[in-house]
Amino acid sequence: MRALEDLPPLAKVIAAHGLSARKSLGQNFLLDLNLTSKIARQAGDLGGCDVLEIGPGPGGLTRGLLMEGARHVLAIEKDSRCLPALQEIAEAAPGRLTVLNADALDLDPLAHLTPPIRVVSNLPYNVGTELLIRWLTPPEWPPFWQSLTLMFQREVAERIVAQPGGKAYGRLALLAQWRALPRIVMHLPPGAFTPPPKVSSAVVHLTALPEPRYPADPKILERVVARAFNQRRKMLRAALKGAAPDIEDRLLSAGIKPTDRAETVSLEQFCALARRMPGGVEA
Repeated sequence: MRALEDLPPLAKVIAAHGLSARKSLGQNFLLDLNLTSKIARQAGDLGGCDVLEIGPGPGGLTRGLLMEGARHVLAIEKDSRCLPALQEIAEAAPGRLTVLNADALDLDPLAHLTPPIRVVSNLPYNVGTELLIRWLTPPEWPPFWQSLTLMFQREVAERIVAQPGGKAYGRLALLAQWRALPRIVMHLPPGAFTPPPKVSSAVVHLTALPEPRYPADPKILERVVARAFNQRRKMLRAALKGAAPDIEDRLLSAGIKPTDRAETVSLEQFCALARRMPGGVEA
C-alpha cells in the first residue's frame, strides 16, 4: 500500500485517468501540491477535525488536507471520472477519506461528519456562491461548521470582504460579515490552474462567530438588504418605498439619511433598520 507522500504527481494521475477539466462542471484543476498544502494550512489546525471538501477533482487539495492532519475528510465529487483517482488517495490514508459521488447542492453532508467540522474547498466556479450563501444562512446559528476556507474567483472574494463605499460592497459582504469574520488569505494567478481560467482566484477564510454581530431577524434583514441593493443607485427612501409607509422615519431612527444609497450604509445600520421594520423587535 502506498503512503500519501508516495502517490504520483497529479499531472500523471490526470493523464492516467483521462481527467480533462470540464467547463460545464466549473472545473479548473490545481496541480501544484505545494499550493494545495498551503491552502490546507490556511484552515488552521486540522487535527481532531472532520473536513468537508466539495469538488475535489483529482484530489490535490484532498491530499493536502490529509497530510496536514485532518482526522477525516468527506469529499463530495459530482464527476464520476475522478472517483478512481480519489480511491487511490483513500487507500493511502485508510479510514480517513470518504468519497461520495453526488451533487453537493442536493446532499446533506452532516450524516457523514462528526464535529468539530471545517469546510475547505476549491469550489467549482458555477456553484461556489450558492454554497457559501447556504452555509451562511442555516435555520439555526451557530452553524455546523467552525470555519470555511474557500477558493473563489477574485472578484467574488473581494465582494465577501468589501467595506461600505465601494462597488464590491453589497448583499454578499453583509451576509458574510454579519455572522462570520472573513478575510482573504491567498491570491492565485490563472497560471496556477489547468486549464488556466480567464480570471485570478483568491482563498477566503471565514470564521463563524458565536452569534451575529448585531441583533436582527435574518429574514427581515435579508429582505431589507435585497430591496436596497436591487436598486443600489437610488436613494434609500426610493429603493425601500413600499417596505413601510413611513420608511423615511424608520431610516432616520436607524441613523440612516433617507438620501443615502445602499453602498454607503454599514452592517450595523442595516441591522438597526431591520429591527425597526414591520415585524422587527423595535418596529
